[in-house]
Amino acid sequence: MNGPATLSTAAIVGQHPSIVQLRDLVGRVARSKAGIVLIYGETGAGKGLVARALHAQSNRVQHNFTEINCAAIPGNLLESELFGHERGAFTGAVDRKVGLLEIANGGSVFLDEIRELDPIMQAKILTLLDSRRFRRIGSIQELTTTARFIAATNKILLSEVAAGRFRDDLYYRLQVVSINIPPLRERGDDVFVLADQFLRKFNAMHESRFTEISPQVREIFKRYAWPGNVRELSNLLERICILEEGDVILPDHLPPRIVREVAPAALGQSGMIPPSSGKPSGGYAEQTALFQKRLIDEALQRNQGRLAPAAESLGLSRHALRHQMQKLAQYLDINWP
Repeated sequence: MNGPATLSTAAIVGQHPSIVQLRDLVGRVARSKAGIVLIYGETGAGKGLVARALHAQSNRVQHNFTEINCAAIPGNLLESELFGHERGAFTGAVDRKVGLLEIANGGSVFLDEIRELDPIMQAKILTLLDSRRFRRIGSIQELTTTARFIAATNKILLSEVAAGRFRDDLYYRLQVVSINIPPLRERGDDVFVLADQFLRKFNAMHESRFTEISPQVREIFKRYAWPGNVRELSNLLERICILEEGDVILPDHLPPRIVREVAPAALGQSGMIPPSSGKPSGGYAEQTALFQKRLIDEALQRNQGRLAPAAESLGLSRHALRHQMQKLAQYLDINWP
């Protein structure tokens, strides 16, 4: 992506203390004269969002924000993309090409997944960061850049250094200022803040009418580990708005793998609901029991009513599932199964 970035730190949504601190840090780094910034974050955590906010809040905002994914372009092509080339520099170079470094001069260069650079490009990037000088491929003319370099990785680079896959001198050069993005699973109720925001966005985009996320789904969202982080949550809610109907998001709308993953936790380690006498009085207790019953009903339906495979899909033994079904029937005062 080339061109001005328009995002501010307000685009980094959340109320968890770690996100409040992140917004403050991004703002301070953006306004500083730091020429190199390294962003750590798991896949989907929002590294690109933070990089754009760093540019948008800086005095470089009138210049270009240029992004390149180091994992998506082979090393020989990456050099041409970054540095440019002269006509005739290699087979297929029929015209001069201006590289991204020239385009981003005065602005920001975002090197996403920098750990994927091959050893040759690691050496060239180190020289670039040290000297701020480069040449187009096939040229003897030396050019300079005043761009800020923002690098990002989803791996702890020090372990890559220890394994011999990343240059130690480049690692230490990148460690001028580092920003860590917390994963979604460590951000508490931010998952609900983000989910509500995404729901409003995708309702408008796809003309769907979901106005509420059910308590059962909120419980699933809170317990789920979100390996794909904010991006996974966004993609899930967009899929629901595109494919599903209704005004309340229910467990039925979620991928079975997500429900299965949290089912043992939702049911408790023993698969037991709290002992009780009489009918539930409503609220959380009743919602939890009804949620458990729904999980079991769906598991039985997927397995044609067979108890053993249904229990396995829920992470329970056959005996534990049967016992849980009996407890639920008594707790809810229903004839089930």
